[in-house]
Amino acid sequence: MIRKLTLSALTALGLSATAALAAGETGHTHDVDFSFEGPFGKFDQLQLQRGLQIYTQVCSSCHGLQYVPIRTLADEGGPHLPEEQVRAYAAQFLVADEAANMHLYDYDEGAARPLTENDHFPANQSQNAPDLSLMAKARAGFHGPAGTGINQFLQGIGGPEYIVSILTGYTGEEKVEAGTTYYENTAFSTGWIAMAPPLYGDDVEFADGHSTELHHEAEDVAAFLMWAAEPKMMARKKAGFLAVGFLVVLTCLLYLTNKKLWAPHKGKKITL
Repeated sequence: MIRKLTLSALTALGLSATAALAAGETGHTHDVDFSFEGPFGKFDQLQLQRGLQIYTQVCSSCHGLQYVPIRTLADEGGPHLPEEQVRAYAAQFLVADEAANMHLYDYDEGAARPLTENDHFPANQSQNAPDLSLMAKARAGFHGPAGTGINQFLQGIGGPEYIVSILTGYTGEEKVEAGTTYYENTAFSTGWIAMAPPLYGDDVEFADGHSTELHHEAEDVAAFLMWAAEPKMMARKKAGFLAVGFLVVLTCLLYLTNKKLWAPHKGKKITL
């Protein structure tokens, strides 16, 4: 029975490895030293604000963040914008929904209303442009041998690194197939991607004077998308440390209690 289970597991592993190789997972993802990595890491507030600016001015024209509430931009551990800025940021987006059609916002029927901080970011309306809410978690970057995922134990899932690698992986080569233009990208699995280079460097102007070189912009927006996918990451880390500390204290107490209870009985012979 054990032999059959072992053979079945090895067969499944071999098939999965073959499938991974057949899928053409040849894209290169390079490691990036993000501030939020590791058990003691945390998000860089200014970097998240720069990433939000890049997303708003460049990425939002095609991609959405439909699972992210706008009000979370004011949360601690995130971009932490003042509430009045969050309200002003939300108002720049328009949405046509039931509330606007019911004249709750003094708009004509069928017109759009500005978003509020209680709304989510606008959803993606462009064809073949994926929503970015969970992109940093959905696209693992460090797979290991034959796509087994072993490298993720040491380097993390690598989603932000994958985003940085995609944004900086364009070679400048193009080709047209079936009327669609493809761009060569060293990080994409097939080597060619239908998305034109969204960033070139100097695409935005930061208020803090931070560098606008391509790799800096890519890292900033990747960090923001990691926060969008894991806004409670810092809270989970804090809760994890508290849980580990509690378990250590509990283990010590149980050990000392056990030692105190049984110390008088050690070495005594039991007479039947």
